[in-house]
Amino acid sequence: MTSEPVRDPLADHLLTPQNCALIIIDYQPIQVSSIRSMDQDLLVDRVVHLARFAMLYRLPIVLSTVNVSTGRNQPTIGPLQDVLPGITALDRTTINAWEDTQFKQAVRAADRRKLIMAALWTEACLTFPSLDAMLEGYQVYPVTDAVGGTSPEAHQAGLDRIALAGGKPTSVVQVGCELQRDWARQERAEDFTQILFGGDRPLAGASTEPAGSGARAGR
Repeated sequence: MTSEPVRDPLADHLLTPQNCALIIIDYQPIQVSSIRSMDQDLLVDRVVHLARFAMLYRLPIVLSTVNVSTGRNQPTIGPLQDVLPGITALDRTTINAWEDTQFKQAVRAADRRKLIMAALWTEACLTFPSLDAMLEGYQVYPVTDAVGGTSPEAHQAGLDRIALAGGKPTSVVQVGCELQRDWARQERAEDFTQILFGGDRPLAGASTEPAGSGARAGR
C-alpha cells in the first residue's frame, strides 16, 4: 500500500490542481429554467459541487454571464454565487464567450492549458468557446453531467461536436477524483469526502465510505 511519488503536476496528462482552470458560463435563471435535457435542480446541484471542487483545489476560475448589463438577463444563480466568494462574473453580449475580449483575456491570464468547462446551453455557450479554445491549443474538458441543453438531442449534439473536435468529456465526480487522486493526500481528503458524500443530495449516494475503500453497494 505504498503510493508512487507524485508526478510532475504541470506535465501530468491527467488533471491536477496545477495544470487546469474551471470555466463557468451562463448559469443564470433564464438559462437554468429552459433546460430540458436533465432535471434542473440536479443540474444546479452538479455545477455547485463542481465549483466547490474548484475552490477546494484552488483552481483559477473564470465566471461569465450574458446580457446582465443590457438588462435582458439576471446574474449568476444564488447557489452558485454562494460557493464562489470573491469571484466576479465577466458580463458579455456575445453568445460565444470566446468572442468577448475580456473573457478571453481572463482565460489566458489563468495560464492553464487544460480547461474544465461548464456552460448553458450545451449546444451553444458550451460548444462554441470549446471549439475555439481547442483551435488555440487548449485541452477542453466538458463536464457532461453539469451542463444542459434545450432538449436531450440538442445537448447530445453539442457534446458530440466537442468530442469529435478533440474534447475530453468528463463528469463532476471524475473531476474531483482526478484532482484528489490519492486518499493519502490528507490536506484536502476530508473536504473532498464531504463534497462527495455530504449534504442532502450527495454526489455519490448516501454512503460515507470513500470510493475505492472497499465499500459495497447496499451497505
